Amino acid sequence: MNFWGFINLKFLLDVLFAIGFGLLLFSRVKEQRTLWLLRGYLFLVSFAWFIQRYAYLPLTSKLIDAVVLACSLSLAILWQGELRRLMELLGTGRLAVLLGNPPKEFRATSTTVNQLVDAAGKLSQNRKGALIVVDLGSDLRPEDFLYSGINIEAQLSTDLLINLFATDTPLHDGAVLVKGNKIISAGVILPLSRQGISRYGTRHLAALGITERFDRCICIVVSEETGTLSLANQGKLERPITSSRLQELLINLVGNQNPLGTMKSSGKKTTSSQIMNTNNNVNIENKSENKNTTQD
Repeated sequence: MNFWGFINLKFLLDVLFAIGFGLLLFSRVKEQRTLWLLRGYLFLVSFAWFIQRYAYLPLTSKLIDAVVLACSLSLAILWQGELRRLMELLGTGRLAVLLGNPPKEFRATSTTVNQLVDAAGKLSQNRKGALIVVDLGSDLRPEDFLYSGINIEAQLSTDLLINLFATDTPLHDGAVLVKGNKIISAGVILPLSRQGISRYGTRHLAALGITERFDRCICIVVSEETGTLSLANQGKLERPITSSRLQELLINLVGNQNPLGTMKSSGKKTTSSQIMNTNNNVNIENKSENKNTTQD
Protein backbone atom coordinates (compact mmCIF):
# COMPACT_ATOMS: atom_id res chain seq x y z
CA MET A 1 0.00 0.00 0.00
CA ASN A 2 2.81 2.36 0.87
CA PHE A 3 4.57 1.45 -2.36
CA TRP A 4 1.56 2.35 -4.50
CA GLY A 5 1.07 5.52 -2.49
CA PHE A 6 4.68 6.49 -3.21
CA ILE A 7 4.19 5.75 -6.93
CA ASN A 8 1.04 7.88 -7.09
CA LEU A 9 2.70 10.72 -5.23
CA LYS A 10 5.67 10.60 -7.57
CA PHE A 11 3.37 10.63 -10.60
CA LEU A 12 1.40 13.55 -9.17
CA LEU A 13 4.57 15.57 -8.53
CA ASP A 14 5.80 14.76 -12.02
CA VAL A 15 2.58 16.09 -13.58
CA LEU A 16 2.56 19.20 -11.36
CA PHE A 17 6.16 20.06 -12.17
CA ALA A 18 5.51 19.58 -15.89
CA ILE A 19 2.41 21.81 -15.75
CA GLY A 20 4.30 24.46 -13.78
CA PHE A 21 7.17 24.44 -16.25
CA GLY A 22 4.75 24.72 -19.16
CA LEU A 23 2.93 27.65 -17.56
CA LEU A 24 6.29 29.38 -16.96
CA LEU A 25 7.19 28.99 -20.62
CA PHE A 26 3.81 30.29 -21.77
CA SER A 27 4.06 33.31 -19.46
CA ARG A 28 7.45 34.25 -20.92
CA VAL A 29 6.32 34.06 -24.55
CA LYS A 30 4.59 37.18 -25.84
CA GLU A 31 4.63 36.78 -29.62
CA GLN A 32 1.56 34.93 -30.88
CA ARG A 33 3.32 32.93 -33.60
CA THR A 34 6.02 31.77 -31.18
CA LEU A 35 3.29 30.76 -28.73
CA TRP A 36 1.67 28.57 -31.40
CA LEU A 37 4.98 26.84 -32.10
CA LEU A 38 5.52 26.21 -28.39
CA ARG A 39 2.03 24.80 -27.94
CA GLY A 40 2.50 22.43 -30.88
CA TYR A 41 5.87 21.26 -29.61
CA LEU A 42 4.60 20.62 -26.06
CA PHE A 43 1.60 18.75 -27.49
CA LEU A 44 3.94 16.44 -29.41
CA VAL A 45 6.08 15.83 -26.33
CA SER A 46 3.00 15.09 -24.21
CA PHE A 47 1.60 12.76 -26.85
CA ALA A 48 4.91 10.88 -27.11
CA TRP A 49 5.00 10.49 -23.31
CA PHE A 50 1.41 9.20 -23.26
CA ILE A 51 2.10 6.62 -25.99
CA GLN A 52 5.25 5.35 -24.28
CA ARG A 53 3.63 5.10 -20.85
CA TYR A 54 0.14 3.76 -21.53
CA ALA A 55 0.26 2.06 -24.94
CA TYR A 56 2.57 -0.61 -26.24
CA LEU A 57 2.98 0.70 -29.79
CA PRO A 58 6.68 0.40 -30.64
CA LEU A 59 6.45 1.62 -34.24
CA THR A 60 4.19 4.58 -33.42
CA SER A 61 6.41 5.48 -30.50
CA LYS A 62 9.52 5.47 -32.71
CA LEU A 63 7.84 7.66 -35.32
CA ILE A 64 6.67 10.19 -32.75
CA ASP A 65 10.12 10.27 -31.13
CA ALA A 66 11.65 11.00 -34.55
CA VAL A 67 9.17 13.86 -35.11
CA VAL A 68 9.89 15.29 -31.64
CA LEU A 69 13.64 15.12 -32.29
CA ALA A 70 13.27 16.87 -35.67
CA CYS A 71 11.11 19.58 -34.08
CA SER A 72 13.62 20.00 -31.24
CA LEU A 73 16.46 20.58 -33.70
CA SER A 74 14.34 23.01 -35.73
CA LEU A 75 13.35 25.01 -32.66
CA ALA A 76 16.95 25.04 -31.43
CA ILE A 77 17.96 26.72 -34.68
CA LEU A 78 14.96 29.04 -34.72
CA TRP A 79 15.27 30.05 -31.06
CA GLN A 80 19.05 30.00 -30.74
CA GLY A 81 19.11 33.55 -29.36
CA GLU A 82 16.46 32.82 -26.72
CA LEU A 83 18.10 29.53 -25.72
CA ARG A 84 21.48 31.25 -25.41
CA ARG A 85 19.95 33.90 -23.18
CA LEU A 86 18.26 31.18 -21.07
CA MET A 87 21.56 29.39 -20.53
CA GLU A 88 23.31 32.66 -19.65
CA LEU A 89 20.68 33.51 -17.03
CA LEU A 90 20.86 30.01 -15.54
CA GLY A 91 24.67 30.07 -15.56
CA THR A 92 24.83 33.43 -13.80
CA GLY A 93 22.08 32.56 -11.31
CA ARG A 94 19.69 35.35 -12.32
CA LEU A 95 16.53 33.42 -11.55
CA ALA A 96 14.60 36.58 -10.63
CA VAL A 97 15.00 37.85 -14.19
CA LEU A 98 14.10 34.45 -15.60
CA LEU A 99 10.95 34.19 -13.48
CA GLY A 100 9.83 37.68 -14.40
CA ASN A 101 10.49 39.47 -11.10
CA PRO A 102 12.72 42.45 -11.93
CA PRO A 103 14.15 44.28 -8.90
CA LYS A 104 12.39 47.54 -8.19
CA GLU A 105 15.58 49.59 -8.16
CA PHE A 106 15.94 49.05 -11.91
CA ARG A 107 12.66 50.78 -12.71
CA ALA A 108 12.96 54.26 -14.17
CA THR A 109 10.91 57.28 -13.05
CA SER A 110 9.26 60.16 -14.89
CA THR A 111 12.31 62.31 -14.13
CA THR A 112 14.54 59.69 -15.74
CA VAL A 113 12.34 59.68 -18.84
CA ASN A 114 12.47 63.46 -19.18
CA GLN A 115 16.24 63.55 -18.80
CA LEU A 116 16.73 60.81 -21.39
CA VAL A 117 14.40 62.50 -23.87
CA ASP A 118 15.99 65.91 -23.28
CA ALA A 119 19.52 64.56 -23.78
CA ALA A 120 18.54 62.54 -26.87
CA GLY A 121 16.82 65.57 -28.39
CA LYS A 122 19.84 67.82 -27.92
CA LEU A 123 22.23 65.18 -29.23
CA SER A 124 19.96 64.73 -32.24
CA GLN A 125 19.96 68.47 -32.97
CA ASN A 126 23.76 68.59 -32.83
CA ARG A 127 24.09 65.32 -34.79
CA LYS A 128 26.23 63.68 -32.14
CA GLY A 129 26.06 59.90 -32.18
CA ALA A 130 24.80 58.28 -29.00
CA LEU A 131 23.86 54.85 -27.66
CA ILE A 132 22.02 54.70 -24.33
CA VAL A 133 21.09 51.34 -22.78
CA VAL A 134 18.34 51.55 -20.15
CA ASP A 135 18.13 48.50 -17.87
CA LEU A 136 14.51 47.95 -16.78
CA GLY A 137 15.11 44.69 -14.94
CA SER A 138 17.51 42.52 -16.95
CA ASP A 139 20.20 43.00 -14.28
CA LEU A 140 22.87 43.63 -16.90
CA ARG A 141 26.36 42.73 -15.73
CA PRO A 142 29.89 43.28 -17.12
CA GLU A 143 30.01 39.75 -18.55
CA ASP A 144 26.98 40.55 -20.73
CA PHE A 145 29.05 42.97 -22.83
CA LEU A 146 32.04 42.60 -25.10
CA TYR A 147 33.69 45.34 -23.00
CA SER A 148 32.16 46.59 -19.76
CA GLY A 149 33.45 50.15 -20.20
CA ILE A 150 34.45 52.62 -17.51
CA ASN A 151 32.58 52.63 -14.20
CA ILE A 152 30.77 55.95 -13.65
CA GLU A 153 28.19 55.41 -10.85
CA ALA A 154 26.86 58.96 -11.15
CA GLN A 155 23.45 60.56 -10.84
CA LEU A 156 21.67 60.68 -14.18
CA SER A 157 21.51 64.13 -15.72
CA THR A 158 21.02 65.59 -19.18
CA ASP A 159 24.29 67.51 -19.12
CA LEU A 160 26.33 64.47 -18.08
CA LEU A 161 24.85 62.35 -20.86
CA ILE A 162 25.64 65.03 -23.44
CA ASN A 163 29.22 65.37 -22.17
CA LEU A 164 29.79 61.60 -22.28
CA PHE A 165 28.96 61.59 -25.99
CA ALA A 166 31.06 64.63 -26.88
CA THR A 167 33.23 63.77 -29.87
CA ASP A 168 36.44 64.90 -28.17
CA THR A 169 36.04 62.43 -25.28
CA PRO A 170 37.39 58.85 -25.31
CA LEU A 171 34.03 57.31 -24.31
CA HIS A 172 31.80 58.72 -27.05
CA ASP A 173 32.02 55.67 -29.34
CA GLY A 174 30.65 53.23 -26.75
CA ALA A 175 27.30 52.92 -25.05
CA VAL A 176 26.15 54.37 -21.73
CA LEU A 177 24.42 52.02 -19.29
CA VAL A 178 21.58 53.53 -17.23
CA LYS A 179 19.83 51.80 -14.33
CA GLY A 180 17.04 53.66 -12.60
CA ASN A 181 18.26 57.22 -12.04
CA LYS A 182 21.97 56.37 -12.26
CA ILE A 183 24.55 56.19 -15.01
CA ILE A 184 26.42 52.97 -14.25
CA SER A 185 29.13 52.94 -16.92
CA ALA A 186 30.20 54.52 -20.21
CA GLY A 187 32.22 53.35 -23.17
CA VAL A 188 30.45 49.97 -23.12
CA ILE A 189 30.90 47.77 -26.20
CA LEU A 190 27.73 45.81 -26.99
CA PRO A 191 27.30 42.55 -28.93
CA LEU A 192 26.11 43.15 -32.50
CA SER A 193 22.97 41.71 -34.02
CA ARG A 194 23.11 39.55 -37.13
CA GLN A 195 19.90 40.93 -38.55
CA GLY A 196 19.91 43.87 -40.94
CA ILE A 197 23.70 43.97 -41.33
CA SER A 198 23.40 45.57 -44.77
CA ARG A 199 20.70 47.99 -43.62
CA TYR A 200 21.87 49.40 -40.30
CA GLY A 201 25.05 50.93 -38.98
CA THR A 202 27.12 49.75 -36.03
CA ARG A 203 25.19 51.64 -33.36
CA HIS A 204 21.84 50.30 -34.52
CA LEU A 205 23.19 46.75 -34.76
CA ALA A 206 24.54 47.06 -31.22
CA ALA A 207 21.14 48.29 -29.99
CA LEU A 208 19.41 45.35 -31.67
CA GLY A 209 22.02 42.92 -30.33
CA ILE A 210 21.61 43.78 -26.64
CA THR A 211 17.79 43.97 -26.81
CA GLU A 212 17.63 40.60 -28.58
CA ARG A 213 19.44 38.94 -25.69
CA PHE A 214 17.68 40.80 -22.86
CA ASP A 215 14.00 41.68 -23.17
CA ARG A 216 13.93 43.98 -20.13
CA CYS A 217 16.28 46.56 -21.51
CA ILE A 218 15.81 49.20 -24.18
CA CYS A 219 18.30 51.16 -26.22
CA ILE A 220 18.09 54.75 -27.46
CA VAL A 221 20.13 55.45 -30.60
CA VAL A 222 21.11 58.80 -32.09
CA SER A 223 22.60 58.60 -35.56
CA GLU A 224 25.80 60.60 -35.96
CA GLU A 225 25.28 60.90 -39.71
CA THR A 226 21.69 62.23 -39.77
CA GLY A 227 20.75 62.92 -36.14
CA THR A 228 17.86 60.48 -36.39
CA LEU A 229 16.38 59.14 -33.15
CA SER A 230 15.65 55.41 -32.83
CA LEU A 231 14.49 53.08 -30.07
CA ALA A 232 15.34 49.38 -29.89
CA ASN A 233 13.20 47.01 -27.83
CA GLN A 234 13.15 43.17 -27.86
CA GLY A 235 15.23 42.99 -31.01
CA LYS A 236 13.04 45.45 -32.94
CA LEU A 237 13.98 48.96 -34.01
CA GLU A 238 11.57 51.85 -34.39
CA ARG A 239 12.96 54.65 -36.54
CA PRO A 240 12.85 57.47 -37.26
CA ILE A 241 11.02 58.94 -34.27
CA THR A 242 10.58 62.42 -32.81
CA SER A 243 11.37 63.50 -29.27
CA SER A 244 7.69 63.44 -28.37
CA ARG A 245 7.33 59.92 -29.78
CA LEU A 246 10.41 58.81 -27.84
CA GLN A 247 8.91 60.20 -24.65
CA GLU A 248 5.64 58.39 -25.30
CA LEU A 249 7.43 55.09 -25.92
CA LEU A 250 9.59 55.42 -22.82
CA ILE A 251 6.57 56.15 -20.63
CA ASN A 252 4.82 53.04 -21.93
CA LEU A 253 7.89 50.86 -21.52
CA VAL A 254 8.73 51.88 -17.96
CA GLY A 255 5.10 51.56 -16.89
CA ASN A 256 4.62 55.23 -15.98
CA GLN A 257 1.04 56.28 -16.70
CA ASN A 258 1.46 60.00 -15.94
CA PRO A 259 0.23 62.32 -18.71
CA LEU A 260 2.93 63.75 -20.88
CA GLY A 261 2.03 67.30 -19.99
CA THR A 262 2.28 66.75 -16.21
CA MET A 263 5.71 65.17 -16.15
CA LYS A 264 8.41 67.36 -14.66
CA SER A 265 12.11 67.17 -15.11
CA SER A 266 14.90 68.25 -12.81
CA GLY A 267 16.56 69.83 -15.84
CA LYS A 268 15.06 71.89 -18.64
CA LYS A 269 12.02 70.56 -20.45
CA THR A 270 12.15 69.60 -24.09
CA THR A 271 10.79 72.69 -25.83
CA SER A 272 8.55 72.82 -28.85
CA SER A 273 11.39 74.24 -30.93
CA GLN A 274 13.51 71.19 -30.08
CA ILE A 275 10.74 68.89 -31.23
CA MET A 276 10.35 70.93 -34.44
CA ASN A 277 14.08 70.66 -35.07
CA THR A 278 13.91 66.94 -34.48
CA ASN A 279 11.00 66.73 -36.93
CA ASN A 280 13.14 68.55 -39.47
CA ASN A 281 15.89 66.00 -38.90
CA VAL A 282 13.33 63.27 -39.47
CA ASN A 283 12.27 64.85 -42.75
CA ILE A 284 15.89 65.02 -43.84
CA GLU A 285 16.31 61.38 -42.86
CA ASN A 286 13.25 60.37 -44.87
CA LYS A 287 14.73 62.00 -47.96
CA SER A 288 18.20 60.56 -47.55
CA GLU A 289 17.44 57.26 -45.84
CA ASN A 290 18.22 55.20 -48.92
CA LYS A 291 21.67 56.79 -49.15
CA ASN A 292 22.60 56.45 -45.50
CA THR A 293 21.13 53.12 -44.41
CA THR A 294 24.55 51.49 -44.22
CA GLN A 295 26.03 54.33 -42.18
CA ASP A 296 25.94 54.89 -38.43
